[in-house]
Amino acid sequence: MKKSTQNNPNTVAWRFYVVLAAVVLIYAGLMARTAYIQVIEPDMLKKQGDNRSLRTNTKTVQRGSIVDRNGHELAISVPVETVWADPKIIFDSNALSMDKHWQALADVLGQNVNKLKVRVTKHPRKRFVYIERKVAPAMANYIRELKIPGIHLRKESKRFYPTGEISAHVVGFTNVDDKGIEGVERVYDQLLTGENGEKRYRKDAKGRKIEILSVKEATPPKDITLSIDQRIQALAYRELKGAVKAFKATSGSAVVTNVHTGEVLALVNSPSYNPNNRSGVAIHRFRNRAITDIYEPGSTMKPLTVLTALEFGSVEKDSIVDTYPGWMRLGGSRVADPRYLGKITLPELLVHSSNMGTTKLALSVPKDYLIDKFFDAGFSEDTGTGLVGESSGMMHDRSRWSKFELATLSWGHGVAITPIQLARFYSTLGNGGIKKPLTILKQEQSAQITGDDERIFSAEHSQNVVEMLEHVVNEQYTVAKVDGYRVGGKSGTAIKAFAGGYGNDYVGLFAGVAPISNPEIAVVVVIDDPGGDLYHGGEVAAPVFSRIMKGALRLLNVPPDANTKITLLQPEPKIENIPKERDHV
Repeated sequence: MKKSTQNNPNTVAWRFYVVLAAVVLIYAGLMARTAYIQVIEPDMLKKQGDNRSLRTNTKTVQRGSIVDRNGHELAISVPVETVWADPKIIFDSNALSMDKHWQALADVLGQNVNKLKVRVTKHPRKRFVYIERKVAPAMANYIRELKIPGIHLRKESKRFYPTGEISAHVVGFTNVDDKGIEGVERVYDQLLTGENGEKRYRKDAKGRKIEILSVKEATPPKDITLSIDQRIQALAYRELKGAVKAFKATSGSAVVTNVHTGEVLALVNSPSYNPNNRSGVAIHRFRNRAITDIYEPGSTMKPLTVLTALEFGSVEKDSIVDTYPGWMRLGGSRVADPRYLGKITLPELLVHSSNMGTTKLALSVPKDYLIDKFFDAGFSEDTGTGLVGESSGMMHDRSRWSKFELATLSWGHGVAITPIQLARFYSTLGNGGIKKPLTILKQEQSAQITGDDERIFSAEHSQNVVEMLEHVVNEQYTVAKVDGYRVGGKSGTAIKAFAGGYGNDYVGLFAGVAPISNPEIAVVVVIDDPGGDLYHGGEVAAPVFSRIMKGALRLLNVPPDANTKITLLQPEPKIENIPKERDHV
C-alpha cells in the first residue's frame, strides 16, 4: 500500500497569505493613486481631458477707423497675415532638411536663412514662434504654397494711414500689436480697440460639438470722427512745408480753428513723417510741435494788451496815445520804438506795433488786472484738445512784477505759449470774447467733453480789436490780405530764449481771423528759426497765413465780405491822452 502525497498544510497557508497580501497591496496602491488623482492633484487629468476635447473660437474685431469731418479715411485697418512656426512639428517632420524651401522663405521675408533656422531650433519643444508679423497678402500666398511643415499663417490686421505725413501728428500711429502710441490713436485707444468675442465648447472624439460652455459676444470698436477737414489740412501742410524749405527754417507749425465751435480744422507741423513706414525716422519728427513747443509770442500779444485797457476803461476805442518822446526808462531798462511815432490812435498803435504805446496801456491798468487777463486768455492751461503731450505754456504767477517786466509782458515777452494756445486766443477774439475749449473731435462727438464756454472779454471790445487788426493787414502787412475778404491779423517776431538768456535765433509768427464782418476762422502760423535774411513774422509767416486763410475760406464756402462797409476806418480822435500810468508795482 502506497503512502499518501497530500500537500503540507503549512505550505498551503503560506501561499494563500502571499496571494492575499499581493491583492491587498495592489488594491491599496490603486486606492492611493485614486485618492492622489481625485483629492491631491485633480487638475492634471482634467487639463489633459480639456486639451483633447475643449476648444475656443475667437471672433476678432478690427480696430475702428479714424475719419475727418467729411468722412475721408485717415486711419483704417486692412487684413494681413502673420507667419509663425511650430518648432515641435518642424523637428518631428524633419522639415529643416527642405533647404530650398527655407531659402525661398528667407528670401521672400528678407531674412538670413541661417538666422531664421536658429530661431525655430533654439527651443525645439515650443509650439509657437513668430517669424514675421503682418505680411502682405501676396507674400502670404507665396509662403502658403511653400508648404513647409510647421510654418503657419494667422489672420491679423494692419493699420494703414492713407494721408501719410499730412495728418501724421494729429492721427498718430499704433505699434505692431495695434496699441495706440501717438496722437488720436493713443488718446482714444480704448474706443478704437473694441473687444474680441469668444465661444468655448466641448467636442467628442470625432470633432463634433457636444456642449457649448460659454459665449462672449464681441464688442465692436468705435469709429472716431475728427474735427479736421482734410482738404484744409492738406492745404496747410503744403504751404507750411514749402515755407519751411524756402526760408531754410528748422521747423514750422500751423493751426486753423473754427472760432464759433472751437473745432480744430487743421493742425500741421513740418518736418513730419510717414506713419506707414517709420523705420529710420529721427525721433524729433514725431513731436507734435503745435501743441508741445512753446515760444514767446512777441507782438501777436499786443492786441490782448489793447483789449485789456479797453476792458478796464483806461482808454476808449478812439483814444489817443502819446508816445513822446519815443522812449522811456523803467528801472534800469529802456523801452523805445524804432522811430518816434508821436500821438497815435489804437489802430495805429497796432499797425506800427508800438512798444511805447503798448507799455503805456499796460501801465494804465492795475498790475493784477493785466496779469489776470493773460491767465483768462488761457496762457497757463491746455486748450482742451486732450492730445497727449500738450503743454500748458509758461506764464509766471508771482506777486512782484517790476514795471519793465509788465512792459515786456505787454509785448509778448516773458511769457511762452504754444501755437495752439495762440490760436485759441485769436478764436476768442473772433468769437466776440467767448473762450471755448478747442476740440479735435467733430462737434457732435465733442459736445459731452468740451465743458462750459466762458466769456472773458466783452463782445463790443473784442469786435473793436478785431477791426483794428484789419488796419494792420491793410496798412502794414498787405501780404496777409485775401482777395474778396476782410482779414485782420498781427505779426510777431521773438528771439528764442534758452537757459540763461537769449540767443541769435528767431521765431516768426502771424495770427489772425476772417472775415472781419463775421469771423469764422482763426489761423496761426509759426516759422521757427528761419535761416535766411528774412526772419520777421510779417515776412516769413504772413504770406503762409494768407494762402492758408484764402484756401480755407473758399473750401468752407464762406461768403466774401470785402465790399462790406468797414466800421472802423479813421476815427475822429479825442484830443486827450490815456491816463497817467499807475504806480501799482
